[in-house]
Amino acid sequence: MTKPNSLSQIIADPSCMNDYDPNSMPVNKARQFIKQFLSPVAEVETLPLCESLGRILSADIVSPADVPNYDNSAMDGYAFNAADVQVEAATTLKIIGTAFAGSAFNGNVAYGECVRIMTGGMLPVSTDSVIMQEKTAVMDDLLTFTETVKPGSNVRYAGEDLKQGQVVLAAGHMMQAADLGLIASLGISNVSVYRKLKIAFFSTGDELVGIGKPLLTGQVYDSNRYSIFGMLSHLGVETIDLGAIPDNPDFLESTLLSAAEQADVVITSGGVSVGEADYMKLLLAKHGQVVFWKIAMKPGRPLAYGKVGNAHYFGLPGNPVAVMVTFYQFVREALLTLMGQSNQAPLPIFNVVCTENIKKICGRTEFQRGILFPDTDGTWKVKPTGNQGSAILSSMSQANCFIVLHEALGNIEAGSIVPVQVLKGII
Repeated sequence: MTKPNSLSQIIADPSCMNDYDPNSMPVNKARQFIKQFLSPVAEVETLPLCESLGRILSADIVSPADVPNYDNSAMDGYAFNAADVQVEAATTLKIIGTAFAGSAFNGNVAYGECVRIMTGGMLPVSTDSVIMQEKTAVMDDLLTFTETVKPGSNVRYAGEDLKQGQVVLAAGHMMQAADLGLIASLGISNVSVYRKLKIAFFSTGDELVGIGKPLLTGQVYDSNRYSIFGMLSHLGVETIDLGAIPDNPDFLESTLLSAAEQADVVITSGGVSVGEADYMKLLLAKHGQVVFWKIAMKPGRPLAYGKVGNAHYFGLPGNPVAVMVTFYQFVREALLTLMGQSNQAPLPIFNVVCTENIKKICGRTEFQRGILFPDTDGTWKVKPTGNQGSAILSSMSQANCFIVLHEALGNIEAGSIVPVQVLKGII
Protein backbone atom coordinates (compact mmCIF):
# COMPACT_ATOMS: atom_id res chain seq x y z
CA MET A 1 0.00 0.00 0.00
CA THR A 2 1.55 3.28 -1.13
CA LYS A 3 1.74 5.81 1.70
CA PRO A 4 0.04 9.16 1.00
CA ASN A 5 1.61 12.38 2.21
CA SER A 6 -1.49 13.47 4.09
CA LEU A 7 -5.13 12.69 4.71
CA SER A 8 -6.11 15.54 2.43
CA GLN A 9 -4.20 13.88 -0.40
CA ILE A 10 -6.11 10.60 -0.14
CA ILE A 11 -9.41 12.49 0.15
CA ALA A 12 -8.64 14.54 -2.98
CA ASP A 13 -7.09 11.70 -4.96
CA PRO A 14 -7.88 8.14 -3.80
CA SER A 15 -5.77 6.76 -6.65
CA CYS A 16 -2.62 7.92 -4.84
CA MET A 17 -2.76 4.65 -2.91
CA ASN A 18 -2.47 1.31 -4.61
CA ASP A 19 -5.59 -0.89 -4.34
CA TYR A 20 -7.42 1.76 -2.33
CA ASP A 21 -11.15 1.18 -2.53
CA PRO A 22 -13.34 3.03 0.01
CA ASN A 23 -16.29 0.85 -0.99
CA SER A 24 -14.53 -2.40 -0.06
CA MET A 25 -11.70 -1.78 2.40
CA PRO A 26 -10.15 -4.98 3.85
CA VAL A 27 -9.79 -5.06 7.63
CA ASN A 28 -5.99 -5.31 7.65
CA LYS A 29 -5.57 -2.54 5.08
CA ALA A 30 -7.76 -0.20 7.14
CA ARG A 31 -5.59 -0.93 10.21
CA GLN A 32 -2.42 -0.17 8.24
CA PHE A 33 -3.88 3.03 6.83
CA ILE A 34 -4.82 4.36 10.26
CA LYS A 35 -1.49 3.39 11.83
CA GLN A 36 0.60 5.52 9.48
CA PHE A 37 -1.05 8.72 10.72
CA LEU A 38 -0.56 8.08 14.45
CA SER A 39 2.05 9.66 16.71
CA PRO A 40 2.13 9.34 20.53
CA VAL A 41 1.36 12.27 22.80
CA ALA A 42 4.53 14.19 23.70
CA GLU A 43 3.74 15.46 27.22
CA VAL A 44 5.04 13.43 30.18
CA GLU A 45 4.57 13.44 33.92
CA THR A 46 6.26 11.85 36.93
CA LEU A 47 4.12 9.60 39.12
CA PRO A 48 4.62 7.68 42.35
CA LEU A 49 5.16 4.02 41.50
CA CYS A 50 1.79 2.86 42.89
CA GLU A 51 -0.07 5.35 40.67
CA SER A 52 1.59 4.17 37.45
CA LEU A 53 -0.41 0.97 36.85
CA GLY A 54 -1.77 0.94 33.30
CA ARG A 55 0.29 3.96 32.23
CA ILE A 56 2.88 4.03 29.44
CA LEU A 57 6.53 4.61 30.35
CA SER A 58 8.05 7.66 28.64
CA ALA A 59 11.62 6.79 29.66
CA ASP A 60 13.59 3.60 30.16
CA ILE A 61 13.76 2.08 33.63
CA VAL A 62 17.46 1.32 34.19
CA SER A 63 18.68 -0.90 37.00
CA PRO A 64 20.85 1.10 39.44
CA ALA A 65 22.40 -2.10 40.84
CA ASP A 66 22.68 -5.83 40.37
CA VAL A 67 19.57 -7.81 41.34
CA PRO A 68 20.09 -9.65 43.56
CA ASN A 69 22.97 -7.56 44.83
CA TYR A 70 24.73 -10.48 46.56
CA ASP A 71 25.02 -14.26 46.14
CA ASN A 72 22.30 -15.88 48.24
CA SER A 73 20.62 -19.18 48.96
CA ALA A 74 17.65 -20.32 46.90
CA MET A 75 16.32 -22.47 49.79
CA ASP A 76 16.75 -23.48 53.41
CA GLY A 77 19.81 -25.69 53.82
CA TYR A 78 23.53 -25.59 54.41
CA ALA A 79 26.18 -23.50 52.62
CA PHE A 80 29.51 -25.19 51.96
CA ASN A 81 32.52 -25.19 49.67
CA ALA A 82 32.01 -27.80 46.96
CA ALA A 83 35.75 -28.58 46.94
CA ASP A 84 35.43 -29.91 50.50
CA VAL A 85 33.12 -32.75 49.46
CA GLN A 86 34.94 -33.77 46.30
CA VAL A 87 37.22 -35.92 48.47
CA GLU A 88 35.39 -39.17 49.15
CA ALA A 89 36.21 -39.15 52.85
CA ALA A 90 34.80 -35.66 53.39
CA THR A 91 31.13 -36.63 53.66
CA THR A 92 30.60 -34.95 57.03
CA LEU A 93 30.90 -31.21 57.73
CA LYS A 94 30.89 -29.23 60.96
CA ILE A 95 28.10 -26.65 61.37
CA ILE A 96 29.69 -23.44 62.69
CA GLY A 97 26.83 -20.93 62.51
CA THR A 98 23.69 -19.69 60.79
CA ALA A 99 23.02 -17.15 58.01
CA PHE A 100 19.55 -15.61 57.99
CA ALA A 101 17.91 -13.51 55.29
CA GLY A 102 18.91 -9.98 56.27
CA SER A 103 21.50 -11.16 58.81
CA ALA A 104 24.69 -12.48 57.26
CA PHE A 105 27.20 -14.90 58.78
CA ASN A 106 30.42 -12.95 59.13
CA GLY A 107 32.87 -15.62 60.23
CA ASN A 108 35.36 -17.65 58.23
CA VAL A 109 34.32 -21.02 56.82
CA ALA A 110 37.32 -23.32 56.82
CA TYR A 111 37.86 -26.72 55.22
CA GLY A 112 35.36 -29.27 56.54
CA GLU A 113 32.94 -26.64 57.81
CA CYS A 114 29.51 -25.39 56.70
CA VAL A 115 26.88 -22.82 57.73
CA ARG A 116 23.18 -23.29 58.26
CA ILE A 117 21.50 -20.89 55.78
CA MET A 118 17.93 -19.71 55.21
CA THR A 119 16.31 -18.84 51.88
CA GLY A 120 17.60 -15.44 50.78
CA GLY A 121 20.52 -15.52 53.21
CA MET A 122 23.85 -14.17 51.94
CA LEU A 123 26.29 -16.91 50.97
CA PRO A 124 29.19 -16.83 53.47
CA VAL A 125 32.70 -16.14 52.24
CA SER A 126 34.48 -19.30 51.02
CA THR A 127 31.22 -21.13 50.28
CA ASP A 128 29.83 -21.68 46.79
CA SER A 129 27.03 -24.24 47.10
CA VAL A 130 23.94 -25.03 49.15
CA ILE A 131 22.49 -28.41 49.97
CA MET A 132 18.80 -28.42 50.83
CA GLN A 133 18.07 -29.57 54.36
CA GLU A 134 15.94 -32.47 53.14
CA LYS A 135 19.09 -34.08 51.69
CA THR A 136 21.03 -34.06 54.95
CA ALA A 137 21.19 -35.67 58.35
CA VAL A 138 22.29 -33.69 61.43
CA MET A 139 23.73 -35.05 64.66
CA ASP A 140 24.66 -32.36 67.16
CA ASP A 141 26.85 -29.96 65.13
CA LEU A 142 27.77 -32.45 62.42
CA LEU A 143 26.13 -32.50 58.97
CA THR A 144 26.09 -35.61 56.78
CA PHE A 145 25.00 -35.57 53.13
CA THR A 146 22.37 -38.19 52.32
CA GLU A 147 22.56 -37.37 48.59
CA THR A 148 25.23 -35.96 46.31
CA VAL A 149 24.98 -32.31 45.29
CA LYS A 150 26.48 -30.61 42.24
CA PRO A 151 28.83 -27.66 42.83
CA GLY A 152 26.97 -24.35 42.67
CA SER A 153 23.60 -25.90 43.50
CA ASN A 154 20.81 -23.79 44.97
CA VAL A 155 22.65 -20.48 44.70
CA ARG A 156 21.17 -17.28 43.30
CA TYR A 157 24.08 -15.23 42.02
CA ALA A 158 24.44 -11.45 42.17
CA GLY A 159 23.05 -9.93 38.97
CA GLU A 160 21.36 -13.19 38.01
CA ASP A 161 18.04 -11.37 37.49
CA LEU A 162 19.24 -7.90 36.46
CA LYS A 163 22.63 -6.33 35.85
CA GLN A 164 23.55 -2.81 36.92
CA GLY A 165 22.89 -0.44 33.98
CA GLN A 166 20.55 -2.90 32.26
CA VAL A 167 17.34 -1.53 30.72
CA VAL A 168 14.69 -3.25 32.79
CA LEU A 169 11.60 -1.80 31.09
CA ALA A 170 11.84 0.23 27.91
CA ALA A 171 9.99 3.45 27.13
CA GLY A 172 6.66 2.58 25.54
CA HIS A 173 5.95 -0.26 27.97
CA MET A 174 2.52 -0.35 29.61
CA MET A 175 2.88 -0.81 33.36
CA GLN A 176 1.44 -4.09 34.65
CA ALA A 177 1.08 -5.48 38.18
CA ALA A 178 4.38 -7.41 38.01
CA ASP A 179 6.19 -4.24 36.93
CA LEU A 180 5.32 -2.49 40.18
CA GLY A 181 7.15 -5.15 42.17
CA LEU A 182 10.01 -5.27 39.67
CA ILE A 183 10.64 -1.53 39.87
CA ALA A 184 10.20 -1.54 43.66
CA SER A 185 12.93 -4.22 43.85
CA LEU A 186 15.28 -1.62 42.35
CA GLY A 187 14.43 0.94 45.02
CA ILE A 188 12.84 3.29 42.47
CA SER A 189 9.87 5.24 43.85
CA ASN A 190 8.80 7.42 40.89
CA VAL A 191 8.47 6.77 37.16
CA SER A 192 8.10 8.97 34.09
CA VAL A 193 4.99 8.26 31.98
CA TYR A 194 3.14 9.82 29.08
CA ARG A 195 0.18 11.90 30.13
CA LYS A 196 -3.26 10.35 29.85
CA LEU A 197 -4.89 10.47 26.45
CA LYS A 198 -8.08 12.57 26.39
CA ILE A 199 -11.02 11.01 24.55
CA ALA A 200 -14.27 12.86 23.86
CA PHE A 201 -17.23 10.82 22.65
CA PHE A 202 -20.89 11.27 21.82
CA SER A 203 -23.75 9.51 20.05
CA THR A 204 -25.83 10.98 17.24
CA GLY A 205 -29.48 10.55 16.30
CA ASP A 206 -32.96 11.88 17.07
CA GLU A 207 -34.08 8.42 18.13
CA LEU A 208 -31.72 8.24 21.12
CA VAL A 209 -33.03 8.69 24.66
CA GLY A 210 -31.05 8.81 27.88
CA ILE A 211 -31.50 6.02 30.39
CA GLY A 212 -34.06 6.72 33.09
CA LYS A 213 -36.46 8.43 30.69
CA PRO A 214 -39.57 6.85 29.15
CA LEU A 215 -39.37 5.69 25.53
CA LEU A 216 -41.75 7.00 22.92
CA THR A 217 -42.60 5.13 19.73
CA GLY A 218 -39.52 4.88 17.48
CA GLN A 219 -37.07 5.72 20.23
CA VAL A 220 -34.27 3.63 21.76
CA TYR A 221 -32.03 4.04 24.75
CA ASP A 222 -28.52 5.26 23.96
CA SER A 223 -26.44 2.21 24.88
CA ASN A 224 -23.44 2.97 22.68
CA ARG A 225 -22.01 5.67 24.93
CA TYR A 226 -21.98 3.24 27.84
CA SER A 227 -20.23 0.54 25.83
CA ILE A 228 -17.66 3.07 24.59
CA PHE A 229 -17.13 4.38 28.11
CA GLY A 230 -16.51 0.84 29.37
CA MET A 231 -14.02 0.01 26.62
CA LEU A 232 -12.18 3.30 27.13
CA SER A 233 -12.04 2.81 30.89
CA HIS A 234 -10.15 -0.46 30.40
CA LEU A 235 -7.45 1.52 28.59
CA GLY A 236 -7.03 4.02 31.41
CA VAL A 237 -7.66 7.13 29.33
CA GLU A 238 -9.36 10.36 30.41
CA THR A 239 -12.94 10.34 29.10
CA ILE A 240 -15.20 13.25 28.18
CA ASP A 241 -18.79 12.11 27.68
CA LEU A 242 -20.67 14.71 25.62
CA GLY A 243 -23.98 12.85 25.60
CA ALA A 244 -26.46 11.89 22.90
CA ILE A 245 -26.75 14.65 20.30
CA PRO A 246 -29.92 14.98 18.18
CA ASP A 247 -29.79 15.54 14.41
CA ASN A 248 -29.60 19.29 14.74
CA PRO A 249 -26.83 20.74 12.53
CA ASP A 250 -25.99 23.66 14.84
CA PHE A 251 -25.92 21.49 17.96
CA LEU A 252 -23.88 18.79 16.20
CA GLU A 253 -21.40 21.35 14.92
CA SER A 254 -20.82 22.99 18.27
CA THR A 255 -20.45 19.59 19.95
CA LEU A 256 -17.98 18.33 17.36
CA LEU A 257 -15.82 21.46 17.55
CA SER A 258 -15.92 21.46 21.34
CA ALA A 259 -14.88 17.82 21.39
CA ALA A 260 -11.94 18.47 19.04
CA GLU A 261 -10.74 21.39 21.18
CA GLN A 262 -10.87 19.40 24.45
CA ALA A 263 -9.54 16.03 23.39
CA ASP A 264 -6.79 14.17 21.55
CA VAL A 265 -9.36 11.83 20.01
CA VAL A 266 -13.04 12.20 19.17
CA ILE A 267 -15.25 9.11 18.85
CA THR A 268 -18.83 9.21 17.58
CA SER A 269 -21.37 6.49 16.91
CA GLY A 270 -23.90 6.72 14.10
CA GLY A 271 -24.11 8.91 11.01
CA VAL A 272 -21.08 7.62 9.06
CA SER A 273 -22.63 5.24 6.53
CA VAL A 274 -21.06 5.61 3.10
CA GLY A 275 -23.42 7.44 0.79
CA GLU A 276 -25.60 8.65 3.66
CA ALA A 277 -26.33 12.36 3.29
CA ASP A 278 -26.69 13.41 6.92
CA TYR A 279 -25.56 16.38 8.98
CA MET A 280 -22.63 14.60 10.59
CA LYS A 281 -20.93 13.80 7.31
CA LEU A 282 -21.37 17.35 6.06
CA LEU A 283 -19.86 18.76 9.25
CA LEU A 284 -16.88 16.42 9.05
CA ALA A 285 -16.26 17.49 5.45
CA LYS A 286 -16.47 21.13 6.54
CA HIS A 287 -14.25 20.99 9.62
CA GLY A 288 -12.02 17.99 9.15
CA GLN A 289 -10.07 15.65 6.94
CA VAL A 290 -12.05 12.45 7.15
CA VAL A 291 -12.29 9.37 4.95
CA PHE A 292 -15.37 7.17 4.90
CA TRP A 293 -15.10 3.46 4.22
CA LYS A 294 -17.21 0.41 3.67
CA ILE A 295 -15.10 -2.13 5.52
CA ALA A 296 -15.29 -5.67 4.16
CA MET A 297 -16.39 -7.02 7.53
CA LYS A 298 -19.43 -8.00 9.55
CA PRO A 299 -20.59 -6.48 11.79
CA GLY A 300 -19.36 -2.92 11.41
CA ARG A 301 -19.28 -2.13 7.73
CA PRO A 302 -19.31 1.72 7.87
CA LEU A 303 -16.26 3.36 9.45
CA ALA A 304 -14.76 6.84 9.28
CA TYR A 305 -11.28 7.95 10.26
CA GLY A 306 -9.45 11.25 10.04
CA LYS A 307 -8.69 14.49 11.83
CA VAL A 308 -10.92 17.29 13.11
CA GLY A 309 -8.62 20.14 13.99
CA ASN A 310 -5.73 18.53 15.85
CA ALA A 311 -7.84 15.67 17.16
CA HIS A 312 -7.98 12.23 15.63
CA TYR A 313 -11.50 11.22 14.71
CA PHE A 314 -13.18 7.81 14.64
CA GLY A 315 -16.73 7.55 13.36
CA LEU A 316 -18.21 4.21 14.37
CA PRO A 317 -21.43 2.59 13.12
CA GLY A 318 -24.68 3.07 14.99
CA ASN A 319 -25.55 -0.58 15.67
CA PRO A 320 -24.51 -1.56 19.23
CA VAL A 321 -22.49 -4.69 18.39
CA ALA A 322 -20.84 -3.00 15.40
CA VAL A 323 -19.68 -0.20 17.72
CA MET A 324 -17.88 -2.67 19.96
CA VAL A 325 -16.41 -4.77 17.15
CA THR A 326 -15.01 -1.77 15.27
CA PHE A 327 -13.63 -0.34 18.51
CA TYR A 328 -11.77 -3.58 19.31
CA GLN A 329 -10.52 -4.07 15.75
CA PHE A 330 -9.48 -0.50 14.91
CA VAL A 331 -9.79 2.05 17.69
CA ARG A 332 -8.18 0.12 20.57
CA GLU A 333 -4.89 -0.43 18.75
CA ALA A 334 -4.80 3.17 17.52
CA LEU A 335 -5.40 4.56 21.01
CA LEU A 336 -2.60 2.43 22.49
CA THR A 337 -0.25 3.84 19.85
CA LEU A 338 -1.34 7.40 20.65
CA MET A 339 -0.86 6.65 24.36
CA GLY A 340 2.79 5.82 23.60
CA GLN A 341 2.76 2.03 23.80
CA SER A 342 5.38 0.61 21.43
CA ASN A 343 5.66 -2.93 20.09
CA GLN A 344 2.14 -3.72 21.20
CA ALA A 345 0.93 -7.22 20.55
CA PRO A 346 -2.43 -7.68 18.82
CA LEU A 347 -5.24 -9.41 20.62
CA PRO A 348 -4.14 -13.07 20.70
CA ILE A 349 -5.61 -15.47 18.15
CA PHE A 350 -5.41 -19.25 18.29
CA ASN A 351 -7.17 -22.18 16.64
CA VAL A 352 -9.80 -24.36 18.29
CA VAL A 353 -12.59 -26.70 17.21
CA CYS A 354 -15.98 -25.10 16.53
CA THR A 355 -18.83 -27.26 17.80
CA GLU A 356 -21.60 -25.81 15.62
CA ASN A 357 -22.26 -24.92 11.98
CA ILE A 358 -21.73 -21.27 11.02
CA LYS A 359 -23.21 -19.52 8.01
CA LYS A 360 -20.85 -17.10 6.29
CA ILE A 361 -20.53 -15.29 2.96
CA CYS A 362 -17.15 -15.21 1.19
CA GLY A 363 -15.54 -11.83 0.55
CA ARG A 364 -15.63 -10.27 4.01
CA THR A 365 -14.12 -10.87 7.42
CA GLU A 366 -16.66 -11.79 10.09
CA PHE A 367 -16.25 -11.38 13.82
CA GLN A 368 -18.81 -13.76 15.24
CA ARG A 369 -19.34 -13.64 18.98
CA GLY A 370 -18.26 -16.90 20.55
CA ILE A 371 -18.04 -18.74 23.83
CA LEU A 372 -14.70 -20.45 24.40
CA PHE A 373 -15.06 -23.38 26.81
CA PRO A 374 -13.12 -26.44 28.07
CA ASP A 375 -14.67 -29.66 26.80
CA THR A 376 -14.92 -32.86 28.83
CA ASP A 377 -11.85 -34.25 27.03
CA GLY A 378 -9.74 -31.35 28.34
CA THR A 379 -9.46 -29.48 25.03
CA TRP A 380 -10.76 -25.96 24.44
CA LYS A 381 -13.59 -25.51 21.97
CA VAL A 382 -15.82 -22.67 20.82
CA LYS A 383 -19.44 -22.17 19.91
CA PRO A 384 -21.32 -19.11 18.61
CA THR A 385 -23.43 -17.20 21.11
CA GLY A 386 -26.53 -17.57 18.90
CA ASN A 387 -28.13 -14.77 16.90
CA GLN A 388 -25.26 -12.78 15.35
CA GLY A 389 -27.23 -9.67 14.35
CA SER A 390 -25.41 -6.36 14.80
CA ALA A 391 -28.15 -5.14 17.14
CA ILE A 392 -27.97 -8.18 19.47
CA LEU A 393 -25.94 -6.52 22.21
CA SER A 394 -26.53 -9.43 24.59
CA SER A 395 -24.18 -11.47 22.39
CA MET A 396 -21.28 -9.26 23.53
CA SER A 397 -22.12 -9.86 27.19
CA GLN A 398 -22.24 -13.62 26.63
CA ALA A 399 -19.09 -13.80 24.50
CA ASN A 400 -15.55 -14.22 25.74
CA CYS A 401 -14.04 -14.28 22.24
CA PHE A 402 -14.55 -13.43 18.59
CA ILE A 403 -14.62 -16.25 16.08
CA VAL A 404 -12.56 -14.60 13.33
CA LEU A 405 -13.63 -15.87 9.92
CA HIS A 406 -11.45 -14.39 7.19
CA GLU A 407 -12.78 -13.14 3.89
CA ALA A 408 -11.82 -16.23 1.85
CA LEU A 409 -13.92 -18.54 4.04
CA GLY A 410 -17.49 -19.59 3.39
CA ASN A 411 -19.82 -21.66 5.56
CA ILE A 412 -18.20 -23.48 8.47
CA GLU A 413 -19.19 -27.01 9.41
CA ALA A 414 -19.28 -28.26 13.00
CA GLY A 415 -15.95 -29.86 13.90
CA SER A 416 -13.91 -27.42 11.80
CA ILE A 417 -10.87 -25.61 13.20
CA VAL A 418 -11.50 -21.87 13.49
CA PRO A 419 -9.40 -18.92 14.76
CA VAL A 420 -10.62 -17.26 17.94
CA GLN A 421 -9.61 -13.89 19.37
CA VAL A 422 -9.77 -13.85 23.16
CA LEU A 423 -11.44 -10.82 24.71
CA LYS A 424 -10.63 -11.36 28.36
CA GLY A 425 -7.45 -11.97 30.36
CA ILE A 426 -6.09 -11.95 33.90
CA ILE A 427 -3.40 -9.29 33.59
